[in-house]
Amino acid sequence: MQKSWRIKDLLEWTTRYFFDRGMQESRLEAEILLAHVLKKNRVYLYANYEEPINQTERETYRGYIKRRLGGEPLAYIVGHKEFMSLDFRVSADVLIPRPDTEVLVETAVRLAQVQDIKRICDVGTGSGAIAVSLAVYLPLAEIYAIDLSPAALNIARENARIHNAAVHFLEGDLLEPIDKMEKFDMITANLPYITSAQIEELDAGVKDWEPRMALLAPGDGLDIYRRLLPQAYQILNPGGYVLWEIDPRQAEAAKCMMKDFEEVEIIKDEAGRDRLIKARRTI
Repeated sequence: MQKSWRIKDLLEWTTRYFFDRGMQESRLEAEILLAHVLKKNRVYLYANYEEPINQTERETYRGYIKRRLGGEPLAYIVGHKEFMSLDFRVSADVLIPRPDTEVLVETAVRLAQVQDIKRICDVGTGSGAIAVSLAVYLPLAEIYAIDLSPAALNIARENARIHNAAVHFLEGDLLEPIDKMEKFDMITANLPYITSAQIEELDAGVKDWEPRMALLAPGDGLDIYRRLLPQAYQILNPGGYVLWEIDPRQAEAAKCMMKDFEEVEIIKDEAGRDRLIKARRTI
């Protein structure tokens, strides 16, 4: 007689299976994958512990387990990731939003709440996590977002639609799509800053699955920002801000690049690592 599998049984079996293979968050990942199969949230699993799982659902779940053990990031399997308490659609065309980047959005929001910041442009928007979060938390601001990848922009537009966020999307390299007569009060950027040597240090789920175009930068990892900063200076209003994410090892070199700006500050992420350069265009 074939065994009848319940939600409880599958979660317990998968948790052990993942744990035995070295996955630290084995229970959480088992829950997220099963909730995705059932098109429910994780609370539903606990409220319906005894519910049987049919064969089709089990086969789908088994396929997800194989993909996860093959190294594919959980966010790509389920197609979404939380950022700034918002749910963002993701695919292999974009980087998975990370908690480290939330400090950029939080800093931008705090500045906008005390300064006269009406127009913000996010460069290299990817999934749109930064731009859409800013549009949600700063509904009176006018938000622009630029990316070189048409596929990434499709994901970003979908995220803007999901969150009913008013964002103007442009395709192109850095700030080139912006008319030079346009002026902004803030430029945000999370551009590629990983060097070819550092890429091998990354977790396999990152280096083997996430788009290298969005990770790798030439030279010391700051060359793309060296191209961005003069462009940003030109379109920023006097007193406008630039916020850009860095690798903690780049902090001092990045700070030295800001000679044309004032009030230069290195801001730490939640883990206490240097993560963000904040600077102001001279008034």
